[in-house]
Amino acid sequence: MSQFTSEQIAEIELLRSTRSSTIRPVSEGLEEVLYQPIPVLDHGFVRVIDYMGNDDAVVQAARVSYGRGTKRVSEDRGLINYLLRHWHTTPFEMAEIKLHVKLPIFVARQWIRHRMASVNEYSARYSVLDREFYIPAPEHLAAQSASNRQGRGEVLEGDEAAAVLDMLRQDAGRAYDDYAFMLNEGGEDESRKGLARELARMNLSLNFYTQWYWKADLHNFMSFLRLRADPHAQYEIRAYADVMIDLLKRWVPITHEAFMEHRFGAAQLSATAIQAVRRMIAGETLDQVSSGLTKREWGELCAVLGLPETATK
Repeated sequence: MSQFTSEQIAEIELLRSTRSSTIRPVSEGLEEVLYQPIPVLDHGFVRVIDYMGNDDAVVQAARVSYGRGTKRVSEDRGLINYLLRHWHTTPFEMAEIKLHVKLPIFVARQWIRHRMASVNEYSARYSVLDREFYIPAPEHLAAQSASNRQGRGEVLEGDEAAAVLDMLRQDAGRAYDDYAFMLNEGGEDESRKGLARELARMNLSLNFYTQWYWKADLHNFMSFLRLRADPHAQYEIRAYADVMIDLLKRWVPITHEAFMEHRFGAAQLSATAIQAVRRMIAGETLDQVSSGLTKREWGELCAVLGLPETATK
């Protein structure tokens, strides 16, 4: 926890040392990591602040029962799998989780697109931002993809990579120095009043870190993970999603298992794609034109089925 001050570490240790009795169901897996920051990227983290409910909450809501009852775990597992398989979402809205996340501003701007959550972000109008900014590791410094406007291509190497990394560090460092100068928070120059915090922040770049509390129900938590933990997602937000998938497993292990089976590891096919698969099963040889799919759809179907894009049987 080197990115934390001694006061912050003491606060976390105090929170974790405090014990409260409850008659509510708890998640033993989440209790083990409650309040603890899990490092992400170079200065970021995710930590669980609070949660409500577990796998039992999903089952209880689906059955509208008075409690856990006498149902066996195997029956609960079957019900949760059925709910996810058939897109019954409401029971998963009955459990919630609240996270404290520290992340680069450009990642936050992607993240906030998932609107079904409650968010309260650190205010640079009220407080001064820390001198912390994200610098990619060399293996994640890549050129623009030639085939995907939102993706990355080959990793930069040698002098070009070194020049880009130096530029990122210098630009961010200079921006923060100017930010601090405009604020004049230390009052080194008593003749200057300093610029208001809400104005001084506007020269900071998108790789500076922000923080927020983010609360979502289990359904929307999984919707976030389905998109952002996908291998095609941007690496930086995927790094956070990978940590959150582990938290999902700790929180609701049966739901996590069903999520990996019916959402994350599954594929959705269009009506035309299903017809194409049926024709191939029947022995017909298809190519992109005869399948009735667009070139992109055909490529996606072949990737899902593990087949070449040439004529396929």
